[in-house]
Amino acid sequence: MSPSSKTGIVLPLFLALTMMVNGRFYLEKSSVTVLNSWEMGAKHDAAIADFGIPNHGGFMIGSVVYAGQDAYGCNSFNKTFKPKSFYPTILLIDRGVCNFVLKIWNGQESGVAAVLIADDIVETLIAMDSPEESVHKDPDFIDKINIPSALITRSFGDNLKKALKRGEEIILKIDWSESIPNPDERVEYELWANTNDECGVHCNEQMDFIKSFKGTAQILEKGGHALFTPHYISWVCPKELLLSRQCKTQCINQGRYCA
Repeated sequence: MSPSSKTGIVLPLFLALTMMVNGRFYLEKSSVTVLNSWEMGAKHDAAIADFGIPNHGGFMIGSVVYAGQDAYGCNSFNKTFKPKSFYPTILLIDRGVCNFVLKIWNGQESGVAAVLIADDIVETLIAMDSPEESVHKDPDFIDKINIPSALITRSFGDNLKKALKRGEEIILKIDWSESIPNPDERVEYELWANTNDECGVHCNEQMDFIKSFKGTAQILEKGGHALFTPHYISWVCPKELLLSRQCKTQCINQGRYCA
């Protein structure tokens, strides 16, 4: 294999790995508290999805219903989930098989008030983001999700499922008040972007929004009503590829900043 061929293979691999490492956006959290169990009464962190409508600044109290083992929410449930009491239903679904968005959508279609996704591996919480492409029959179904959802750790999810299996009713409080960076008179918001400007509809929608919101954003910033923080994800060219065409055309400062 020629040196040029090796370069052509190594660089895309490096870019993919870099995007995997740097692509973890800011993780927005809510807290989940079990109200009727001393055993699980402490606060538990949950990762808020970047789609749907979380009740920022507020909270929800509901009764947990488990979708069931092997019921991953990848297809319509074709039923409603009823808790033991009058509380709104919080549906617990296992992670796996399909993407987060499809699970939340099918949960919403079954009439629940919120969805919790129980992680299937032991890890720190990750952001639940929407897929760039979807094969769903309704191309706009992501925009129609209007219930809150969150990812919880495997250990917490396992404890909830064990309690439900014993026939206990679990009353949860999902609190979004801590997700507001500064609960004052100023709104703080961030924009995360990267070098991938060819991701189709999502990128076009983002660029259209930025252009149309520019004037409003400047007025809010000057009036002290908002604080905007942009973030841009870049990659670093490895030393052995500094002389490659990709690094020469996409990088500055000797490969330190690449776009």
